[in-house]
Amino acid sequence: MNKYLLIPLVLFIGLVAFLMIGLHRDPHEVPSPLINKAAPDFQLQQLSEPAKTISAKEMRGKVWLLNFWGTWCVACREEHPMLVKYSKMNAVPIYGVDYKDDRAAAIQLLAEEGNPYTMTLSDPEGRTSIDYGVYGAPESYLIDKQGVIRFKQIGPITDEVWNNKILPLAKQLAQ
Repeated sequence: MNKYLLIPLVLFIGLVAFLMIGLHRDPHEVPSPLINKAAPDFQLQQLSEPAKTISAKEMRGKVWLLNFWGTWCVACREEHPMLVKYSKMNAVPIYGVDYKDDRAAAIQLLAEEGNPYTMTLSDPEGRTSIDYGVYGAPESYLIDKQGVIRFKQIGPITDEVWNNKILPLAKQLAQ
């Protein structure tokens, strides 16, 4: 067989194998390079008290969920009542990062719709969001006691995701 015919054949077989692997993946799950890596550090102002800040280092020693959201985000508004419900379970503390938003609008939304967050932080320029690889809100990260990201949810957290992924993993990490 001519070696010039073999090269396209090998490339074609490789392409077919690559496409077959892609067909068996969930298109809603985008792999994150941050999974099982240290969460990026931050020092952000509290939304309601800008004179006070909190850093990711202060969160060490507990399992927590970091949720990036904004009042301008339709999907975040859809997710919000679910987060309020989950926060009442006291299973996992939820920390919110108000992402590229107007502080007054965010405070008003939380006052009117309920505040599911243990603490709400402000990221007006989106720098911390960039460090976490957020490319659209809402996005949430489950972070373990050592400050390592163990799970990333792109889009709203649903009952299925909460009950089948976040809660079991959070319980396992808390042990």
